[in-house]
Amino acid sequence: MVSKKVMIGGAVLVVLAGGAYALSASHTSVSKNDFSLAMVSDEGGNISDHSFTEISWKGVKSWGESHDLKKGKGGYDYFLSKTQADFDTNFQQAQAAKFSMIAGIGFNLQNSLEKAAKQNPDTKYALVDAQANPKLKNVTSLMFKSEQSSYLAGVAAAMQAKAEGTDTIGFIGGQYGPVVGRFEYGFRQGVASVDKNMKVSSIYAASYSDAAKGTLIANTMMAKNIKVIFHVAGGVGNGAFTAVKSHNQALKSDQLAKEKVWMIGVDIDQTPQGAYKTADGKKDNFTLTSSLTEVGNGLKNAANDAMKDKFQGGKTVWYGIKDGGVGVITSNMPADEKKAVTADQKKIEDGSISLKYTGQYDAPKANRTSLTN
Repeated sequence: MVSKKVMIGGAVLVVLAGGAYALSASHTSVSKNDFSLAMVSDEGGNISDHSFTEISWKGVKSWGESHDLKKGKGGYDYFLSKTQADFDTNFQQAQAAKFSMIAGIGFNLQNSLEKAAKQNPDTKYALVDAQANPKLKNVTSLMFKSEQSSYLAGVAAAMQAKAEGTDTIGFIGGQYGPVVGRFEYGFRQGVASVDKNMKVSSIYAASYSDAAKGTLIANTMMAKNIKVIFHVAGGVGNGAFTAVKSHNQALKSDQLAKEKVWMIGVDIDQTPQGAYKTADGKKDNFTLTSSLTEVGNGLKNAANDAMKDKFQGGKTVWYGIKDGGVGVITSNMPADEKKAVTADQKKIEDGSISLKYTGQYDAPKANRTSLTN
């Protein structure tokens, strides 16, 4: 993917293969050398998961390198959680290593992070994707308006589904709750803006790490002639990518127009995961777009603010399209989809399109199922 960065009035504008995505400008004037940053992952997270943990770690690592710090105690580091039972221990280990700021990557870590923050009032904490108790002045909460980026993904998905001649789009969720609900709400709104009769079939895996469930769900959707699938499911989504790749690899190039299935990635640019070769050797890609969440930039900003004694303790910092916190990749979109998505992005930025997510989204039960049911 070809990208081009331009500095405009303190903000970095990244042009992604024809699409524009604004990133928050990083602070470069920080001079303290005694500040350190660590992150605790959600369950099942790893720094190469093609998802939330990876993009968070890239931000932490980038922050550390920008301040000439090294990985480890006194610099920057990560603590991975295999299960939720590891949360408390990981926060304790990060605290014992005396990191100046400790970030909890995901809403599942809220209770453990708040517990650690109460016990260690002199340590700063950053909670991602959940809002901490505002009475905790050593905790800042980082939230992302993912309904905006998923709206744009919904526009592209609906246009692609119509082009494929199908009337249903797939949505794979991890564990249903306010954060994933934000994605689903925006996605459905984007789909409906293109075609109010287009259906979205949602299946939740009740997991963020079970790739086998992702494979099962994607195969189930493809068996129902669903040609576009959006996942917000972490490692479960990797399984969905595997299933779709297997399907597309079995096709010959002259079958793609009618039988190709597309995936929409989440959090990080998942275009590389969509690369494959058809049965007759043609190189192709099935990642239509990715709904980006710039967690790394939020973490860098929080750490730099703390270093400059401007820590937003007890407050929630929101990142949307205008703030460079969310966006989409347009490199694989057909020209008409790219044009529509770019136009709608501008409407979101200027308020012409207003998305009002209240914290929980309940789609019609007929259009949502769970593997636990």
